[in-house]
Amino acid sequence: MRVFILCLMTTLPYFAFSGVAQAGTCEIKYTRTACPGKEAISYKKCKGKQNCSKFKEAASAAECGDMAVKSCRNKRLTVTKSKVINALFDGQQIKASNGSDDFCTVYEKANEEFNKCDG
Repeated sequence: MRVFILCLMTTLPYFAFSGVAQAGTCEIKYTRTACPGKEAISYKKCKGKQNCSKFKEAASAAECGDMAVKSCRNKRLTVTKSKVINALFDGQQIKASNGSDDFCTVYEKANEEFNKCDG
């Protein structure tokens, strides 16, 4: 019985933590193109700069890619003309489903939400 308990105590940590998924770092890089005269408002989300990165946790490169596509969303149609979104998962560049570095090339609403500066 003692041998069984000793074996159980030495192997339990391996079984207890074997199913725990390791989250990785997803870096989403934003590059905005502002509508003419709207640079200050459009770039506000990047502290006044045209480019910036935001870091999030992701379980996989695919999840990071999904977050990157969602980051293409543009609610301010007459402020931000378009976006280019690139992503890195754990420091490695990842690509959209069409092989492009720009995830907005696969964003379903790009035609509806980009290049609408004139209203």
